[in-house]
Amino acid sequence: MKFSKIFFIRIGLVALGVLVLVSLGFVFMRSGPLAPTRVTVITASEGSLTPALFGIGTVEARRSYLIGPTVAGRVRQVAVDVGDAVKAGQLLAEMDPVDLDERLAALDASIARAGSAVAAAQAQRQDALAKKELAVINARRYVDLGEKNFMSTGAVEAKLQEQASADAALGATDANVAAARQDLQRLAAEKAGLRQQRDNVRLLAPSDGVVVSREAEPGSTVVAGQAVLRLIEPASLWVKTRFDQGRSAGLAVGLSARVVRRSDPARALPGKVARIEALSDSVTEERIASVAFDAVPPDLSVGEMAEVTLQLPATAKAVLLPNASVKRRDGQTGVWRLEQDTLRFVPVRIGATSLDGQVQVLEGLRAGERIVVYSEKDLSADSRIDVVDQLVKRAP
Repeated sequence: MKFSKIFFIRIGLVALGVLVLVSLGFVFMRSGPLAPTRVTVITASEGSLTPALFGIGTVEARRSYLIGPTVAGRVRQVAVDVGDAVKAGQLLAEMDPVDLDERLAALDASIARAGSAVAAAQAQRQDALAKKELAVINARRYVDLGEKNFMSTGAVEAKLQEQASADAALGATDANVAAARQDLQRLAAEKAGLRQQRDNVRLLAPSDGVVVSREAEPGSTVVAGQAVLRLIEPASLWVKTRFDQGRSAGLAVGLSARVVRRSDPARALPGKVARIEALSDSVTEERIASVAFDAVPPDLSVGEMAEVTLQLPATAKAVLLPNASVKRRDGQTGVWRLEQDTLRFVPVRIGATSLDGQVQVLEGLRAGERIVVYSEKDLSADSRIDVVDQLVKRAP
């Protein structure tokens, strides 16, 4: 009796042990390293994409002017401040003219003296012309008298020599008049050049615009070419945008754009691609394009960051998949296709992509095939899988 009781106890313990081992094996197979990999699957569909390009840019001015002197000098006054709207030709700043005014006054006196020299040379010419006319008359009369033997040959030759001297004197006075006039022209040119230097100390606005910075203050000494003020044209503001080179296919001038500023993320401003830079950034692997606004907002600020989205033409119909389903395996781009209960890696050729994560498959798949999108870990052809609706359970 006692023996049979012990026997049943042992049988119960063995059964309990087997049950525990089976339970542990089940748990191990379902949630341990040998558990099937949970995956989500989608059925490939056919359709067309409306691809877009996305980039980050900075608001800049297409036309910006650095206003400064052409020669070194000291800033005498700055007539405008940052934020002031100016008109073309308006005085912005003025440099110290030093001795330019005195040099202009000296040139005015020199020009007046040169004018008097021209008048004197013209008077001398009139006198020489009168003497020449008299010498011509006397020489003609003496020649006639000499032909009638009323005058000696020596007297006739003396009058002819007086006529030649009068001709030479008239030529000299003509040269003096020309020299005096040239001297007057030289002084006038010097005055014009000095006047230009005097005008250059007045820094004027080249066009209508807004002052964005003051680079020097009154009393500061600046060198030639150094900016005193910076001026921009508000109507020329655009967004200099950078796009990933790998996704910049289709970038072209004239594409419609949506610009969202960091200061106003709730409003999208329309625009167009105005220019594409010929030089890309080889370090960041980005292409650079400038996007102009259809209407420049009044509160736009230079240097502000903006997000730019470009709309590309719709693509032809093709198989569409989520971008997350595309994998790289052994140097090939492809997807995991579910064939009944087995996996097969299928190489595909990818086309355009959209900003919502859709990708165009040009070759390798047909519509209606089941493709793995997400998986708990990397897959292989012999992986055991468990198809679920989602990998992470939503919180209740």
